[in-house]
This record gives sequence, structure tokens and C-alpha cells, in this order.
Amino acid sequence: MANSATKKNAFYAQSGGVTAVINASACGVIQACREHKDKIGTLYAGQNGIIGALQENLIDTSKELNSAVAALKHTPGGAFGSCRYKMKDIKESSTEYERLVEVFKAHNIGYFFYNGGGDSADTCLKVSQVSAKMGYPIQAIHIPKTIDNDLPFTDCSPGFGSVAKYVAVSTKEASLDIASMAASSTKIFILEVMGRHAGWIAASGGLAAQEAGDAPHIIIFPEIPFNREQFVAKVEETIKEKGYCVVVASEGASYADGALISGSLHKDAFGHQQLGGVAPTLASMIKHSLGYKYHYALADYLQRSARHIASKTDVDQAYAVGRAAVEKAIEGKGAIMVTIERGTGKKYSWALGEAPLSKVANIEKKMPRSFITKDGFGITQKARDYLQPLIAGEDYPPFKDGLPYYPKLKKILTPKKLGTDFEL
Repeated sequence: MANSATKKNAFYAQSGGVTAVINASACGVIQACREHKDKIGTLYAGQNGIIGALQENLIDTSKELNSAVAALKHTPGGAFGSCRYKMKDIKESSTEYERLVEVFKAHNIGYFFYNGGGDSADTCLKVSQVSAKMGYPIQAIHIPKTIDNDLPFTDCSPGFGSVAKYVAVSTKEASLDIASMAASSTKIFILEVMGRHAGWIAASGGLAAQEAGDAPHIIIFPEIPFNREQFVAKVEETIKEKGYCVVVASEGASYADGALISGSLHKDAFGHQQLGGVAPTLASMIKHSLGYKYHYALADYLQRSARHIASKTDVDQAYAVGRAAVEKAIEGKGAIMVTIERGTGKKYSWALGEAPLSKVANIEKKMPRSFITKDGFGITQKARDYLQPLIAGEDYPPFKDGLPYYPKLKKILTPKKLGTDFEL
């Protein structure tokens, strides 16, 4: 058994847009650390992601009750707070990294678990690199999370399956609504979903169709250049045939020249343009070209926070990658991302693996062209075979007074040991 002088503490943080299941990963990390008290000391959680480490705002997870930790598995949002903060390249500025090492040294932290998407993988890689450069050992492990499902080297990304389930369910239910009204009222319904460069979420709307010709009739993917004339013609053709038309559109859809159908000029810390507004733009096109009455909805935060209809497969995988990160750290591994590997049999199965962060960071996995129909407006059977298992199963949260019951953590900060504050 490691003694207190050699046993290192751990740091965990959530980063980027949160999901319905990121807290399940947190639950896995915390419970695994508690089971390995002989090897890992205190697990600290960063208040608001990596910012918590820089500002020495460290939540002492040992102060949380076992029941509260277990409840994280069914609680949406980010329990410890997330962030969109881009660490500078160490060649440009070493200040942030020196501060991280200073904080980690002060609190005897030797394990770094960062739970997020592609940008978080980049941060995790930088922490690993600076650890080696500055001679302070930190085992940095990336815990995958992104609703966009665009992380490479993993079959899927925790967070995606639940969004896919929500979008498929919402598309199906809204389609029944508009079909009821189409004869004398609304003939167009457009659901706008997230997805900057990859159309995985939009594709999941296609699962709502159980038979050929079922809604959604049109899916707009970022991977397929948008053509206004073809889109309007497809809408008109669908209404003549079905009496109504349901569209699922990705927020990142763009024209052949790369211009977004809709997007603001505002950019985040990672240089990503703020998206949104594709649905009303498409609705306007239809109104001016065809004159039909329409309704549209923006899934926005609802799609990624809908824990009440989460995929059981997604919950199980999110929890498993959190536990696996701790197990791999104990094995002495670092600078890796935990991956999900799909089995090869006819019945869906999955296992956990790993990939080097040097190959993961800053790489996006887009929809294969073979997943999209020839006309660019739907998904193929190959896509269905991939997507269907990821939305399988229900894992309802407990309810109280008619609402999901999501208990809160104490989130007690550990006393600061450094006398200086850090300005972002």
C-alpha cells in the first residue's frame, strides 16, 4: 500500500458543452478513485473546468456522500461546472502551464482527468506535454464526451447516444402532430439540431422513420453542400406526395463555397463561430418560394440536457469510460483517451480501449458518405445499423412530485495553499 508521502491526489474537470450523461462519467471517476484509496489520495474537481485548476478553486469530492455521488449517474448538466477556455500553446506562453504545475505541486496532484470533446483532448495533450517539459509527472487522461460524435478512434462519443435518442423521439412525435394538421393548416415542420461540421445528430433524426416514406423527409447535413433550388424542389415534391414535409437540419449546414446557411459573427475562445438560425432561414426560403405555412423548433440546449429520455447504452458507456480512466491511470498510463470499441458480431456489443492523445487532438470524425443517401437528403441502412444500438434502452431518473429528481452536491472548496491569484 502506498503511504501518504508517495500517494498522489487526482484532479478531474468537465469541459465544453455538457451533456445528459457527462455526470455519469464523473460518477465513474469518483467511485473508482474511492475504491482505490491505497493508490489515489483525494480527488479534486475543478470548479468550472480547467479554470478551477488555474484559479486554485478545487472542490473536495471526498466531502460528498456516496448517495450524492451515485445520483450523478442520472443527473444532467455539469455537476462541477464546465468551461470553454483555450489554453495557449506553450511555445507562445508558458505562464498558464507554470501556474498549473504550481497548483498541482501545492496539492500533490499527479493524476489529471479531463472530460470533454476535441478541444478538451487538445488541452489534455498540452498538460501532458508540459508535465514532461517541466519535470513534474502528471498522468493526463482524456475522458471522451461530445454530443457531436466527432471524436476519432472511438466508435462513438458518450453524450451522443442520448442526444440521438432525443432527436429521433422529437422528430417522430412532431411528425405525428404535423401530419394531423396538414390538410388545412401547417404543412412544413423544421427541427434544427446541433452539429458544426459533422451531421451525426441530424442523421439520428432519420431513425424516426420506420418505413420508407416516413418522416423526416429531408435531412440537411454539414457534409453535403446545400443547394437552395434542390431543397425547395424536394420540399414541393414531398408535399405533393405526402401532404406535408418534415425537415431535420444541422446548424452547421453550408453552401458549396463554405458560407453557412445561417450563423453569427461571434466566435468562442476556440475560434468557433456561434451557430443557430438555420430553421427560420430554411422556413423563409420555403415561404417565399412555395407559400406554405410552417413551424420550426430549435432543439438547442434541450437536446443535450434531456436526461429523462437518455439512452441506456449511452449512460452505461459514459459511466464506464470514467471508471476506465482511473484504472488506466493506476496502470501507469497517460497521454491517452479512453475509447469505445464496437464488437464485430451481429448482436451489438462494445468494449473499452485507448488511443494516444497525439492522434486524437484537433481531429474531427465526419459522417461517411456511405451513411448518406445518394440525393444527400437521408440516411442509408448502413447509417441505421450504426446509429440504432446507440439509442437503445431507457434509464429513467427517479421522479418526485411529477418531476425528475436531481439532487445537488455540496461542492466544498479545499483551502487554497498559494498566496497569489491567477487572472485569466
